Amino acid sequence: MRARIQEVAEEHFRRIGHHKTSVADIASELGMSRANVYRFFPSRDAIKESICRRVLNGTAELALTIARRSTPPSEKLEELLTAVHHHNKPKLLHDRQMHDLIVAAMQENRPVIKVHAEQMMTILEAIIREDIETGQFEVEDPAEAARAVKTAFIPSDSRLRVDCGSSAVSADETGMCPKAAIAPNGT
Repeated sequence: MRARIQEVAEEHFRRIGHHKTSVADIASELGMSRANVYRFFPSRDAIKESICRRVLNGTAELALTIARRSTPPSEKLEELLTAVHHHNKPKLLHDRQMHDLIVAAMQENRPVIKVHAEQMMTILEAIIREDIETGQFEVEDPAEAARAVKTAFIPSDSRLRVDCGSSAVSADETGMCPKAAIAPNGT
């Protein structure tokens, strides 16, 4: 039932946005009471965080799949960055409701954002370590190299920023979460 609640919540979030979706809306579509929904999720925020996690996990799963391939590490790194970009770009451009949900999670300093950033950094660092072991990279600190790759991955276009209302957050703080965190200025 928890998964079904998530499905319905995600459908509503995509259609009308997370701000306009109430627990009553979700419960009504499922033919249950709000109290029953609260048996599975302690709050509306818990539902939002679970949907945010589902969205971000798609990116992390893609990155992990690439990292586990038996191709040369430098090719994996290039493929990972390209694949994440291609995976995230359409969602940024065409799925504004999910973008807004992720931005809200960032504004609220939700743990799901930190976990995602750490996952992506761990994956990058593992690929870089593998590259060091093969002798392709000469790097003393794989974690620092991973941070450098992440920084280079962040769009340098000054018209892009994290849409956080009146205060823009550095895209570098998002932990390689471009689909969720970067929006054209003024939107």
